[in-house]
Amino acid sequence: MCGNTMSTPLPAIVPAARKATAAVIFLHGLGDTGHGWAEAFAGIRSSHIKYICPHAPVRPVTLNMNMAMPSWFDIIGLSPDSQEDESGIKQAAENIKALIDQEVKNGIPSNRIILGGFSQGPVGGANRDISILQCHGDCDPLVPLMFGSLTVEKLKTLVNPANVTFKTYEGMMHSSCQQEMMDVKQFIDKLLPPID
Repeated sequence: MCGNTMSTPLPAIVPAARKATAAVIFLHGLGDTGHGWAEAFAGIRSSHIKYICPHAPVRPVTLNMNMAMPSWFDIIGLSPDSQEDESGIKQAAENIKALIDQEVKNGIPSNRIILGGFSQGPVGGANRDISILQCHGDCDPLVPLMFGSLTVEKLKTLVNPANVTFKTYEGMMHSSCQQEMMDVKQFIDKLLPPID
């Protein structure tokens, strides 16, 4: 990943089928890689959008008995009051900014770039006018629906609440489903329509 001093492979990319006029940067969850998400986006892609799925560096994760695994930052605990890896989160944000900067250099305006992620991968922004789609399975045993609900309420204090959409999926665990991917596609296509 750009700017990362750890050895991390280049992102998995689903190129635009024609000239890229927009990009989606999507971060995978703990222990995963960008490859599976690149495959998922290949199945719903729009021809003018480039999909970039970076890989997190491998690092010890406190929550998992310090086992080394792909992780954007350390996770100390899962309770809302758990300590956070502030330096790791800042490093991940810098790496994401480097990816955005690279796409801007490639000719894609920053307002035509969407950031997204799964589980550990979701990202935030300082722009109050951004649109946010948050999706959550109602049977998620790893990140309970209550945490998703708390997150969406916090997001509504950081951005315009009218721009925050929270969707839940019946029976979905800590994973993705076809309906969710269709909702993601609709969200992306609404925000990044073709311009040529």
